[in-house]
Amino acid sequence: MEARPPFRPAVPAPGARLCWPAEFGRRYTIFVDTEEEFDWDAPFRRDATGVTATAAIPDAAARFTGLGAPLTYLVDHPVATDPRAVAAIARALEDGRSAVGTQLHPWVNPPFDEAVTPANSFVGNLPPALEAAKLDVLTAAIAQAFGRRPVSYRAGRYGLGTGSTALLADRGYRIDTSMRARYDFTAKGGPDYRAIGNDAFRVDGLVELPLTTIFTGVARRGGEWLHALAGRIPRGTGLLARAGLLNRVALTPEDMPQAEALEAVRVAVGEGLALLNLSFHSPSLVPGHTPYVRDARDLAAFWGWWDAVLGLLDRLGVRSASEADILDACAVANTPVSTDHAGGL
Repeated sequence: MEARPPFRPAVPAPGARLCWPAEFGRRYTIFVDTEEEFDWDAPFRRDATGVTATAAIPDAAARFTGLGAPLTYLVDHPVATDPRAVAAIARALEDGRSAVGTQLHPWVNPPFDEAVTPANSFVGNLPPALEAAKLDVLTAAIAQAFGRRPVSYRAGRYGLGTGSTALLADRGYRIDTSMRARYDFTAKGGPDYRAIGNDAFRVDGLVELPLTTIFTGVARRGGEWLHALAGRIPRGTGLLARAGLLNRVALTPEDMPQAEALEAVRVAVGEGLALLNLSFHSPSLVPGHTPYVRDARDLAAFWGWWDAVLGLLDRLGVRSASEADILDACAVANTPVSTDHAGGL
């Protein structure tokens, strides 16, 4: 299988960006990478398909419901084909606002016509026919498990390719959330999203909702180029962060300290970002399955992060948005007349 050049989506054209309707207001949404358990420090394996952590989803869902936050569970193949995992998610959907979407991990998603390599873990690197075949298998499995076809998608490892969004649109998907704003995965064989800001935009008939990433610190106005420059120096980005000059903060409790996330929320809301996109991995609900939640103390910090961040959003007047809320707003959203107000943070 020939190596493909890195996928580097360009800055969205002004006419592609969404201007949410006034009644939408300020919102946040939460997508959950609902997936199998595997060793994050080991090579990828096709037989690492355990989904025991999904048993924690109903209790976690109840806690999020208590915080007023519906979730969209982006389900991959091991989860969609395990009856106990499906039953656990079905219980979580009883809140009436949460939803199920799709997440594609190619190394555990048939058909298995590719070698298991780091580059092939990004599904957009695969031949288009194989990417499409894996997507078709997964979409059908989710539809069978939950009784409806999914319309929201995330490529595992944020691994979109040149033709991925067109494949999704052809299959009835309406939302993609694979782009992690301001991140570059080319060193691992993946895509480069440094040109992507935080505003939603239209692409190939889909609405792209990038995972929100905010630059904080006194030098945040120069965040993009300064962070890239510091990245060329050993420990350069860490030095900037510790000095309070510049910090890149994705809105996830995983490897993003609470205080930094709270500041990022304040900056994003203060700069007028209409929709904040937050995320986490379902195995983090049980200690020992991800690098972010190794023990009970980490799990307590995980929940403390959510309590603090969602509490701040509530105080700032930012309401939750379900998948259905977003789809309804997208149907009447216009293109904006101004530039990305939070993309350069």
